[in-house]
Amino acid sequence: MIRCSECGALNRFKPRADAQQPVCGKCKKTLDVSGTPQPVNDDAAWRAIRSADVPVLVDVWAPWCGPCRAVAPILEAVSKAAAGQFISLKVNSDENPEFSQSLQVSGIPTFVMFRDGKEVARQSGAMPKAMFEQWLKQNGVSAQPQGTT
Repeated sequence: MIRCSECGALNRFKPRADAQQPVCGKCKKTLDVSGTPQPVNDDAAWRAIRSADVPVLVDVWAPWCGPCRAVAPILEAVSKAAAGQFISLKVNSDENPEFSQSLQVSGIPTFVMFRDGKEVARQSGAMPKAMFEQWLKQNGVSAQPQGTT
């Protein structure tokens, strides 16, 4: 499942042999299937959390936060490696304080995994890549591309 970065619609897709770029079923814009974490506001995050039939990982962060900036490339690499297996979102806590408050986030970065609209796991603080991958695996998400072992 891929979230359209233009309209926020959730789209199912299967990689195509002809390498044709998939488009959003709602707005018809080209879908980014790379798995790159998408910056969203609180409304868009809640819509994805409630609607997705794959896990949704939310990174609650702020631009001034050193650990947030340090872990950003790790989150991006892991999200890209597992593209389509989960939706990766970034919510800026400075711009969306209500979101952070509703999740009772007390420190950033905080990573919250949702499945079927419910929180299933939470991790606060920056992690090295191997630890991040292990945390995802413990919560039912492989950080490896589909079809690999």
